[in-house]
Amino acid sequence: MGRGSGFPTPRRRDRPPPSRNGLESTRPMNWLTTYVRPKIRSLVGPREVPENLWRKCPACGHMIFHKELEKALQVCTHCGHHMRLPIKQRLELLFDDGAYTAIELPKPPLDPLRFKDIKRYSDRLKEAQAKTGEKDAIIVGHGKLMGQGVVVAAFNFDFMGGSMGMAVGEGLVAAAELALLQKVPLIAIPSSGGARMQEGILSLMQMARSTVAVDRVKEAGLPYIVLLTDPTTGGVTASFAMLGDIALAEPGAVIGFAGARVIETTIREKLPEGFQRSEYLLEHGMVDMVVPRSELKETLARLMALLMRRPPAAEVVTLSPDHRPAVVETPREAPKPKPRPPVEDLEAVARKVDDADFDGADAPPPPAPKPAKP
Repeated sequence: MGRGSGFPTPRRRDRPPPSRNGLESTRPMNWLTTYVRPKIRSLVGPREVPENLWRKCPACGHMIFHKELEKALQVCTHCGHHMRLPIKQRLELLFDDGAYTAIELPKPPLDPLRFKDIKRYSDRLKEAQAKTGEKDAIIVGHGKLMGQGVVVAAFNFDFMGGSMGMAVGEGLVAAAELALLQKVPLIAIPSSGGARMQEGILSLMQMARSTVAVDRVKEAGLPYIVLLTDPTTGGVTASFAMLGDIALAEPGAVIGFAGARVIETTIREKLPEGFQRSEYLLEHGMVDMVVPRSELKETLARLMALLMRRPPAAEVVTLSPDHRPAVVETPREAPKPKPRPPVEDLEAVARKVDDADFDGADAPPPPAPKPAKP
């Protein structure tokens, strides 16, 4: 419409919008303003940073990049504090090339007591299974550890605190039976708060079952080694966890039955520094070795080879047929046997014994008679 019609004149789409002072803008609309500038703003603008990129060490407070922490096997690069290692990463650490076979465990009855506190026990199980991707708090795997066959029963603390219920007891029994079948050592790696209270007496029964299971392995002459990790407490400590032929522990791991605060409240005394830590238990003879995580595989391989009376695979050296030792030791001569006395001397001794006069002259005097009672 034109002027005087009461309607605004339509603006051409290819013309720039007018400026605030009523004059038309002479700024050109080109690709720099419509395309390049938004791209630059998207690149240099604020970004959403993913969570868990950095981990704070609970011991020293040092911030560690997550890839650096994974490379260090969840050990603080600043103070050496050993954080909890995920169960899959622990198994991959021990087995050659991280390859192992996890066995299917027996399925016990689900929630036989129909237990309920704030939540139903069955709901707690489903939540833990969804969180961890595992059926229960134990994985039993078998494979090679530096060329030696082994069965490993490892606990998953992320599954309801690694508590021991019927499923865990079945897993320990299955691990012992597999070690007996394959005639290989059994390694248990507990990380648990104790028996699972939601299963009541049925969980306490697993203390006796697991004890009998590992005793069968020991009676068969097969090594049973325990690696105590943080934390190992409650009914797990009071059963199979302290029955190993050799007990290893990771640095700084909490190992005990009742909690330190419960003990202090009961005895009304202050506990010593480092009480229930692996180093404290080593000083008091409760564990045999405290081994850093980076040395666990080599240490376990040496112990297994020693207990199985065979050299570890890393120490076996194949020599070529043309190999000759640089120094040849002179073989030691076997000790000569002592000369036996002639036969006639033995006969003379026998005749002397037969002809001896045993009239009591050389015999000890008889005991004095007891005085008669008045």
